[in-house]
Amino acid sequence: EMLLEQMLTPDQYESNVRVNENSDEMVDFAIRLPGGENGDNQSVWLPIDSKFPLEDYQRLVDAEEKADMVTAEKAARMLDSRIKSCAREISEKYLSPPTTTHFGIMFLPMEGLYAEVLRRPGLVDNIQRDWRVVIAGPTTFAALLNSLQMGFRTLAIQKRSSEVWELLGSVKNEFGKFGDILEGVKKKLEQASTHMDMAATRSRAIERRLRHVQELPDEETKGLPG
Repeated sequence: EMLLEQMLTPDQYESNVRVNENSDEMVDFAIRLPGGENGDNQSVWLPIDSKFPLEDYQRLVDAEEKADMVTAEKAARMLDSRIKSCAREISEKYLSPPTTTHFGIMFLPMEGLYAEVLRRPGLVDNIQRDWRVVIAGPTTFAALLNSLQMGFRTLAIQKRSSEVWELLGSVKNEFGKFGDILEGVKKKLEQASTHMDMAATRSRAIERRLRHVQELPDEETKGLPG
């Protein structure tokens, strides 16, 4: 739970989740993954169950410390059997595609226990093949969560990118309308400029006529109204 709290946001996982509609069993934790198989955007659960076969592991450690190889080998076989049983339990109780992923995660809370499981020849591979369960210790689980978080961020960026693309498309349309308005204003300004030129030409003609009137001799202006 501490690792999940550190690596994921509260809406990306839940605890005590009933992931199988045909069972009342609840898995310790489940990560909410986006998108279903049919592209219906429904969430898919990734089941995570913690297992604590500490007695079997401690029995093995004690035997190895005492150099009792017979007891150590017996304890190792018992640990193998317990881990396989836990994997089968996770698979049968919590894997229910398409509601869940096709695989689940068995979390072992101690690095020493996880390392011992990895040492057992073929154990991890057989569990992945037969029960579709991935075994993770604290360090590997943190790495897995980090990878998932990067995936979530990528999806968020893609979602935001689509929104930005839509916004740019809207701006493009509005800019096109703005361009049409500018073109209309330009034509109006050109028409106004033409009319101003015509008015200036007429104004100059009137001024010339007025100057001509001012330059008339006195005798020609005597007969004009005062």
